[in-house]
Amino acid sequence: MKLFDSELNVMDVLWTKGAMPARDIVDILSASIGWNKNTTYTVIKKCIEKGAIEREEPNFLCKPLITKDEVAMNETEQLIDKMFGGSSELFFSSFLKQQGLSEADAARLYKMIEEAR
Repeated sequence: MKLFDSELNVMDVLWTKGAMPARDIVDILSASIGWNKNTTYTVIKKCIEKGAIEREEPNFLCKPLITKDEVAMNETEQLIDKMFGGSSELFFSSFLKQQGLSEADAARLYKMIEEAR
């Protein structure tokens, strides 16, 4: 499932705060990024159509159906497929060339690799 930045704004509210009425999402996004009511409801509707949010009554209660980790994994897989031909090795190589790695980060990464084996 591909979520656009606007949809991620709505999902971030639900991932952070949990299930809530749509009107509360409107209030939060109005205060934080200046969205109006119609914009927020339109984006919520798109998330419902995609299966990212479930709408329950009463009060247009919105519940997230996907986790942030699921979206992050999907986005990462798409990036690796699109930009690195599906090669995790090329992805990591590019990342390390651009970002570098501290000794502490290298130790944690090594530990994660060992645990994944």
